Amino acid sequence: MPNIHLTEPMQKYVRAQIESGAYANLSEVVRAGLRMLMEKDGARQFYALKADLEQAAALAEKGDFAEFDARAFEPDAFDR
Repeated sequence: MPNIHLTEPMQKYVRAQIESGAYANLSEVVRAGLRMLMEKDGARQFYALKADLEQAAALAEKGDFAEFDARAFEPDAFDR
């Protein structure tokens, strides 16, 4: 894995976290930070999807939608 460069304030923070016993080493601190970023990205995707769904629902309530034709979309699904 690549080396990382931390600013002096970041280095102090990491040292304090390790000295406090919150983390055993730099790798644990970096993994915790990456987990937080991954969770944040997941939340961002969730709220973007929620906004899209709310917009679609508002348009549908106004009557601004097209009927979905399942047979035209997937004709093979109905050939039984």
